[in-house]
Amino acid sequence: MAGGAEEELERRSRFLKGLIQKKKAIEQQEQHDHLQHNNVRVRACDMPLPLQNSAFRCARDLLDTMPPKKLDSKRLALALKKVPFLLEFDSSYGPAWHCIVGTSFGSYVTHSVGGFLYFSIDKVYILLFKTAVEPLDHS
Repeated sequence: MAGGAEEELERRSRFLKGLIQKKKAIEQQEQHDHLQHNNVRVRACDMPLPLQNSAFRCARDLLDTMPPKKLDSKRLALALKKVPFLLEFDSSYGPAWHCIVGTSFGSYVTHSVGGFLYFSIDKVYILLFKTAVEPLDHS
């Protein structure tokens, strides 16, 4: 009887694993479709998906408010820096989030784990990253 119970448990485990894999595949496809619809292209990333989506949505909304063919990189960077998820992170994890926006720039940055996103929307490139803040040693 114990062998039958183990087989049933294994069968159920495989079934649940299959369901989880299907759900993940559907979520990935939905994410891909959403990015394609908004003309978003992730260039490099070390950031949880919910944060990415918030950044994409905010950047798209801000770009849509700007006149066509008239990108104000500084205004966009400042606005992204002030979006709720960055303000929330600044208050929760320290004021160390940075934003670079432009159509042509290079960078080499050190970032905290889970705090890096480099993406483009249309022809605008956006780099969001978090750096570590260490207290000054006053000795």
